[in-house]
Amino acid sequence: MNVHHLELFYYVARHRGISAAVRHIPYGIQQPAVSGQMLALEEYVGTKLFERSPFRLTSAGERLYAHLQPFIENLETVLTGLRGADEPELRIGGAEVVLRDHLPVVMQRLRPRFPRMRLRLRAGFQKDVEDLLRNGEIDLAITPTGPRPPARLRQLPLVRISLVLLVHRTSPLREAKELLGRKKITEPLIGQPASTAIMAGFQRDLKRRGISWRQTVQATSLELVTRYVANGEGHGVNIALSPVIKHRDVRALPLEGFTPMTLGILWRGEPSPLIQAVLTEVERYSREKFPEWAAAGPL
Repeated sequence: MNVHHLELFYYVARHRGISAAVRHIPYGIQQPAVSGQMLALEEYVGTKLFERSPFRLTSAGERLYAHLQPFIENLETVLTGLRGADEPELRIGGAEVVLRDHLPVVMQRLRPRFPRMRLRLRAGFQKDVEDLLRNGEIDLAITPTGPRPPARLRQLPLVRISLVLLVHRTSPLREAKELLGRKKITEPLIGQPASTAIMAGFQRDLKRRGISWRQTVQATSLELVTRYVANGEGHGVNIALSPVIKHRDVRALPLEGFTPMTLGILWRGEPSPLIQAVLTEVERYSREKFPEWAAAGPL
């Protein structure tokens, strides 16, 4: 038995196909090599493990994947513990504004307790960091969250931040309701990608009001939304966070009655002492920094 073949099979089963697996395997390997090794594994076990096109695990493949999944996905956690508690590694993903403007304060508070802690940061959208967390590539994600934890993850809501409508300083609008009184809005709408919590929630609330407003500009960061409004490209949807929306050419109009964005922290399984310390410190910081938006719930 070649144990490496089992590792490759895990990635093939996890990502539903050989070509998709190649993109996620954390080291260089070509698709023909994976295909050949999957054939060798099937020859060794004496049965077909998956159908190639369309991809489908056979019953034997399902059994093998069920056995491999918890072992491989928990392996990094075990190895981290074996490397020594005096040099723990902490891998955090989240929105860039959180990692840049707020997380450093939390890390300063934790340093006296974990002076040799190694820190790795990964900026990304909600779906990106959720996938990284499920795949064991990060330990925590600070990101917008929904009313229920994502599959196989646990969550702690931290703050609920109101949404605002950004308009250029020359706009005649003084209140958002002046625009939202229409059934169809034709002005360009600027926001983060439609799949993000902010824009998905905003569109749901528009739909409940019977309003149609098609998004025309997708920005990769909250700051870019503000910048494009300042450039006169249209109106923007953003969160009411001053460092993100403050610009001399932009005015922020409250979006009253729209669902706030909930920012929370996600993790997997039972937290280690380090993870528990981070959860406690992040919750404390969010209550101190944003007391008016605090939304923490039980762990």
